[in-house]
Amino acid sequence: MEKSNIHVPSPLPSIIKNSVSSQTNFYKLAMQFQQMIMVYESGIKQIETKLDILNKENKIAGRRNSIETVKSRIKTPQSIIEKLEKKGLPISFTSMMENLNDIAGIRVICPYISDIYNIKNMLLKHPDITLIEEKDYIKDPKESGYRSLHLVVEIPVYLSESTHNVKVEIQLRTIAMDFWATLEHELRYKTTTSVPESVRRELKRVAENIAMTDKEMEEIAIELQHLE
Repeated sequence: MEKSNIHVPSPLPSIIKNSVSSQTNFYKLAMQFQQMIMVYESGIKQIETKLDILNKENKIAGRRNSIETVKSRIKTPQSIIEKLEKKGLPISFTSMMENLNDIAGIRVICPYISDIYNIKNMLLKHPDITLIEEKDYIKDPKESGYRSLHLVVEIPVYLSESTHNVKVEIQLRTIAMDFWATLEHELRYKTTTSVPESVRRELKRVAENIAMTDKEMEEIAIELQHLE
């Protein structure tokens, strides 16, 4: 199971620094932010460990791995503040942790669609993981054609003198879904003009073709398993 390194945001953006009246308060704020990032990092690592154990268990049992890759990230300070401002919410650490579900994110790439739901069920069996929100864009794709299973879970992080319930967004996709989503994102965000309706229709058509291929590949895999 390949893992990407967690991106730890660098210095606090100027919008925070300018709001602090003194250098002492700025350093205090910076230390608080570092601690918050560390807490979210710890939440990510706990879930990654559970996924790693699942893969090792499958390997020992002689079963195929249900996870191809795991990627993780933490939102940058600038994007956190921009999202709070967009929602009209106060810019504070309490506000960040209570109102934003995607500060910490994990993307799990699976070979087949059935793997996605197996991993979801496995994770939710753990007593320390609480499901906060679920959006199934596989059974009900977005208008663009986007498919993925999104979970927001909460996991406790125990520090020496405190406990924090950390929200982590988990996206589960097949290799084919990730291929489409990655290229679609690049096409949309690297163009300087609005995407024409004809191109949107074409992207959706490609997404549907890829979804059909996803199902056919799983059917082939099931057929081969029966032969064994």
